[in-house]
Amino acid sequence: MVGSRGMKLLQRRSQNNYTTGRGKKPVKLSDFKTVWSIKKQDLDMKERLSKIKLLDSLIGKQGPLADYEEALKKKLVDELMSN
Repeated sequence: MVGSRGMKLLQRRSQNNYTTGRGKKPVKLSDFKTVWSIKKQDLDMKERLSKIKLLDSLIGKQGPLADYEEALKKKLVDELMSN
């Protein structure tokens, strides 16, 4: 009898949406979409800050830049100014 009770519990849980834990409300797809959009904005901002730091280090570098560093600097300036 214990086995059938456990199976019924599993079936009932599988029919519900994802849950946040025992006895809590189900998590809706819109909640996941909201969290994902916030995470995407955060990742975009981190990428932009990384590019700014790299550009700052290239600008602050003493002495002449190598050709690849000059090309990277130009590319970063173009990308950051277009956004």
